[in-house]
Amino acid sequence: MLDVNFFDELRIGLATADDIRQWSHGEVKKPETINYRTLKPEKDGLFCEKIFGPTRDWECYCGKYKRVRFKGIICERCGVEVTRSKVRRERMGHIELAAPVTHIWYFKGVPSRLGYLLDLAPKDLEKVIYFAAYMITWVDDEARTRDLSSLEANISVEKQQLEQRRDADLEARAKKLESDIAQLEAEGAKSDARRKVKEGAEREMRQIRDRAQREIDRVEEVFSRFKGLRVQDLEGDELLYREMRDRFGIYFRGGMGAHAIQERLQSFDLESEAASLRETIRSGKGQKKARALKRLKVVSAFLNTTNSPLGMVLDCVPVIPPELRPMVQLDGGRFATSDLNDLYRRVINRNNRLKRLLDLGAPEIIVNNEKRMLQESVDALFDNGRRGRPVTGPGNRPLKSLSDMLKGKQGRFRQNLL
Repeated sequence: MLDVNFFDELRIGLATADDIRQWSHGEVKKPETINYRTLKPEKDGLFCEKIFGPTRDWECYCGKYKRVRFKGIICERCGVEVTRSKVRRERMGHIELAAPVTHIWYFKGVPSRLGYLLDLAPKDLEKVIYFAAYMITWVDDEARTRDLSSLEANISVEKQQLEQRRDADLEARAKKLESDIAQLEAEGAKSDARRKVKEGAEREMRQIRDRAQREIDRVEEVFSRFKGLRVQDLEGDELLYREMRDRFGIYFRGGMGAHAIQERLQSFDLESEAASLRETIRSGKGQKKARALKRLKVVSAFLNTTNSPLGMVLDCVPVIPPELRPMVQLDGGRFATSDLNDLYRRVINRNNRLKRLLDLGAPEIIVNNEKRMLQESVDALFDNGRRGRPVTGPGNRPLKSLSDMLKGKQGRFRQNLL
């Protein structure tokens, strides 16, 4: 056990997903807490004895090993270690996420550390994280410059084909109009009937021209957007992005959500960014210089410490010890539980549903919506109410998140530790 009574100094750092897995004693897979009949913790649930330790001193879950003489033995039947129950105050678990999520403290804090690091406005960052816009994470400039002339030739050929098809459609419609008019004249139809047929044909021809022009404009728009594409560009038009990806997908990569942020952070060069910011500070002035100074502060902080920026995007979430989020039986058989258990339950339910959708090969739009909901549930767990409306419990009371457990006079630091 860790002796926390004597220490010389304390450093707070970013916990990466690997750190969280190292602290953990097992993965929490189910949202259940305790069995309502036996009142014992559910296996792989939020109070699981196999992960967090036994609820009674020196006694395993199934009762095969009892008494202190079996100390340290792990029961082969239920997998619970025979030890003191107070380990349930310090043993942690974790939840393996089906999709990465960003840490709300770093993108929604003031100032937004993630925004400063990537040089993105908080509003744009939010669009990417909550699946409202695509972000370009990689562009092969060399290949694009090399193949640009051949791509331009292909686009001009495609435009010519569209124009030829338009002309052929117009010609066919004009011929049909002539034959219709000739037939009406042969039948001795009135001029009103002939005029109506002519107006209808002109309307159809106008629609053919408009449709062809729209298609040509779209091809030009997609190509001009692709030509000016840079890393970290945002694209809110989903149809435009998809068409660009279908046509020129080998020259760039992009995405939505925390996965796009994670990919961008993996290729982010802190040292070259710090050098370019110092150059901007030397040569720039006014607002540009002030922003560069603020950004350099964040970049330098990452360079001077051992923290990796990838810690701002999580692949797994820590589950704090069950004794710090207790469940107490009241008179009349009802239970009072910590708000954290409800918040953890939301995360596990959404995570399991996302895993199921990914296994089924569900459409991208449904998967993205589930990923957004998972991001929102992790946000509520870390800091409920920081973004949007807080998650509420009975009586519309906002649930207390991990941040609320730490801050203030009644928080973990001032109440218990200091």
